[in-house]
Amino acid sequence: MKSFDAKVVLVTGGSKGIGLACAAQFLAEGARVVISSRSQTNIDAALATLPGAVGFSADVTDEAFAAALVQRVEQEIGPIDVLVNSAGAAKRSPPEDLTPAFWRAAMDAKFFSTINVLDPVVKRMAARGRGVAINIIGAGGKVAKPIHLAGGSANAALMLATAGLGNAYAGAGVRVVGINPGLTETGRVTEGMAADAQHSGITVEAAMQRSVQKIPMGRMARPEEIADLVLFLASDKASYITGTVITMDGAEHPIV
Repeated sequence: MKSFDAKVVLVTGGSKGIGLACAAQFLAEGARVVISSRSQTNIDAALATLPGAVGFSADVTDEAFAAALVQRVEQEIGPIDVLVNSAGAAKRSPPEDLTPAFWRAAMDAKFFSTINVLDPVVKRMAARGRGVAINIIGAGGKVAKPIHLAGGSANAALMLATAGLGNAYAGAGVRVVGINPGLTETGRVTEGMAADAQHSGITVEAAMQRSVQKIPMGRMARPEEIADLVLFLASDKASYITGTVITMDGAEHPIV
């Protein structure tokens, strides 16, 4: 018997990067996997590598669309046992280019893309007395970086929401946990390096090399490594872990 036999797992942002790696590993463990993305094209490409999975397109930065996604999953597939929030990433920008609108967009892109799905799901889980929600957040919420101030602020807010909801719903049989990946081999990180390069007046390649040199382990994380932790946290082996955020950055930021 596999670890997640017949359990329903919703992975937002599941068509690429960390979300896709999570979807693949849950499938391998017997779960009924649903991925979501704003792009139906990306969903179709991902499903070609995820035999047996289902994909629904939804812009989860919109509260109504996110609620409709949750409703559709529960009606067509079944009650959600595990939610993995991997959708959304705020754009990076040199500080001199920040505007109030840019800060607001960052909150929509990361904070609300998670909260809009997490809020209805955690309430449904609580009514059933079981469930796990795992938020993929980002180490930028703990360390302020000039080109990631807006997105880092969204991450910090999401860290607090994760801890608070874990505390609020622990008695209802629901666990809420966060993961803060550092640099990971995904397209989003590559895009972010362009802003870093612009801010420092160097090439994207040089920015990438400089960033990797700061990681004591000497390399970025692989999406599959983040997924390994997601599956552990979603399993019964992590039954006493909730209301906390775990950093995975190769010891780049040795902080408490």
